[in-house]
Amino acid sequence: MTLTAELMPYEDVLERFEPVLGLEVHVELSTHTKMFCGCANRFGAEPNSHVCPTCLGLPGSLPVLNGGAVEAAMRIGLALNCSIAPWCRFARKNYFYPDMPKNFQTSQYDEPIAVDGSLALLLDDGSEVTVGIERAHMEEDTGKSWHRGSSTGRIHGASHSLLDYNRAGVPLIEIVTKPITGVGQRAPEVARAYVTALRDLLRALDVSDVRMDQGSLRCDANVSLMPRGSSAFGTRTETKNVNSLRSVERAVRHEMRRQAAVLVGGDTVTQETRHFDESSGTTVAGRRKETSEDYRYFPEPDLVPIAPSQEWVDRLSATLPELPWQRRARVQADWGLSDAELRDLVNAGALELVVATVDAGAPPAEARSWWVSYLSQQANSREVELAELPITPARLARVVELVGEGALTTNLARRVVDGVLAGEGGPDEVVQARELAVVSDDSALQAAVDEALAAQPDVAEKIRGGKIAAAGAVVGAVMKATGGQADAKRVRELVLARCAP
Repeated sequence: MTLTAELMPYEDVLERFEPVLGLEVHVELSTHTKMFCGCANRFGAEPNSHVCPTCLGLPGSLPVLNGGAVEAAMRIGLALNCSIAPWCRFARKNYFYPDMPKNFQTSQYDEPIAVDGSLALLLDDGSEVTVGIERAHMEEDTGKSWHRGSSTGRIHGASHSLLDYNRAGVPLIEIVTKPITGVGQRAPEVARAYVTALRDLLRALDVSDVRMDQGSLRCDANVSLMPRGSSAFGTRTETKNVNSLRSVERAVRHEMRRQAAVLVGGDTVTQETRHFDESSGTTVAGRRKETSEDYRYFPEPDLVPIAPSQEWVDRLSATLPELPWQRRARVQADWGLSDAELRDLVNAGALELVVATVDAGAPPAEARSWWVSYLSQQANSREVELAELPITPARLARVVELVGEGALTTNLARRVVDGVLAGEGGPDEVVQARELAVVSDDSALQAAVDEALAAQPDVAEKIRGGKIAAAGAVVGAVMKATGGQADAKRVRELVLARCAP
């Protein structure tokens, strides 16, 4: 039996063990230039087109610190209730890997810029969990390896590898939690809720686009198990670079089940990095986990220490926007939402989208209805996050406006939204291209009504006899004949007028 391939039922894991989590989130900052040079910080450019001697680590090149990245790091720390260090500096983290051309990463080691914070999470049932923040430190990102000839995209089985150094030197903030204990069966949910809340916070700060699909926000999930009644942490594994909220939850759950099977089977958990396989929902071994001594940290000699003054900290604190939990409270009060309604918005990842749609002119009730119902269904069917749907709040607000003007019915509006999601342009362009405008011309509607009444003489007779409810059958026939583009209210008026005694 291969112990690492076995999984224990989740309920059995919880009977025997208490999970301990540690989450490390790497955030690429959306500065104009890289951390230590003037190269453009831009995703998706031609490989190796945004490089220079500094980010390639060529002899004689010297780093110059990006002041905007430092201020972004400080604002993140302040929003996470951290203390901003009065003095900190960079260090060299030494290791050899092809995507780090200098053979060391410029990072912060024992003197980070922000320490000892917290972040409150709202769980699915409305309860809150507060996660302690150990530190937030600055560093630079690595380049990217492209492994060719491998079915998994990983180095195992690849025939050759290509290197793109555009990402090398991109400003990166690593946010590290304190050990998360006492959450029991909710550990996977807490992990997802933490990354969700952190993503929302970073988006509100406007320091990163937090695109997990593009790697600008990545989570390393550390998991270990303690036997029930023990206070000693178990050996942890670190599942690297998990790149979706759903995958964070799945990776934590799988590691709990895998480690439990290893321990109950009499083996020991190996401290190692692991990789999450999206297709199977499992983790696979990577490399043995190094310790800090292995990296041979030492102070970076080419960068001066950073000593933020209290005046600087206070000035940045004053620039903090309305934070997500403050916005939730305001929106709930302004819109008169119940706790359950607010929770539904938050759990669907729709709150910020609804707020933006309302800001673009849509009434709150209509904006909520679209995002938490029809658009949530579309996101689920595409297996993407709601915010990743190719429709903006402004475009949805225009659809709502067209419905309010009577130019679209609700059914037509859904077809317009489908067109926008399909990349056919904005709402007005889709209406024109698909010819979806409501038919409101009375002469055309009257002709359709007369044709429907002639086809259903018995129904017409019932209406004339006072059975007004029978008009629905005629209205339905007209709507079908016009492809759903008739104004149903006006059609009903014309039917009743034609059948009046």
